[in-house]
Amino acid sequence: MSVKTNDIQNTSVQSLASIDLEKIKQREICAAGEGWMAEVKKNQTLRIIDTEGNQAVDTLFISSADTAERYSATDTLAQNQKVFLEEGSALFSNKGRVIATITEDTCGRHDTLGGACACESNTVRYAHDTYPMHSCRNNFMHSIATHPVAQKHDLTMRHIGPNINFFMNVPITPEGGLAFDDGISAPGKYVDITAQMDMIVLISNCPQLNNPCNGYNPTPIELVIYE
Repeated sequence: MSVKTNDIQNTSVQSLASIDLEKIKQREICAAGEGWMAEVKKNQTLRIIDTEGNQAVDTLFISSADTAERYSATDTLAQNQKVFLEEGSALFSNKGRVIATITEDTCGRHDTLGGACACESNTVRYAHDTYPMHSCRNNFMHSIATHPVAQKHDLTMRHIGPNINFFMNVPITPEGGLAFDDGISAPGKYVDITAQMDMIVLISNCPQLNNPCNGYNPTPIELVIYE
């Protein structure tokens, strides 16, 4: 069951305690299962707050100066020499540069391998009748088709690639497979991503209902950009 609005507000206040409120440039709630997009300038920080806990946040980073440069899962894995991201992890682009860094993290582990759910993958993983269900790929495509930031930078479907799943728990099995387990986050947990270049952030607040990554109950997140 979702928590009450005033409980979300109280959680948000606690999660913002370390930020000088006068330095906040943008603060928004992204509804359960919806998409979000914004520009984050170099040295600004994006804080993603898991307001109710156990919510997966699929995220892409794209350079504002050159949209052909964007977050690369393979480069990030290779350079960090670890599968899961945490405080101190550098996020690398497909041109081998650091596009952002995780500068604060109260959750402790974020997935790089599970990717974004899609109508097609839902039918393979679950059942054919899940095809019409909303998905992260649909959120990405809708944002790219409609959001003013996407129009400003001429983004298209080719800018959608492998993403990070913040707060999502995808352990690796002894056989080398992936398991989608209950999240290890909790209400008010957050992650700070500091931009190392001007960048575009594209988020799908995952609508998945078929595995426990959202506790089978997608919930809102809060997004704060600050200096």
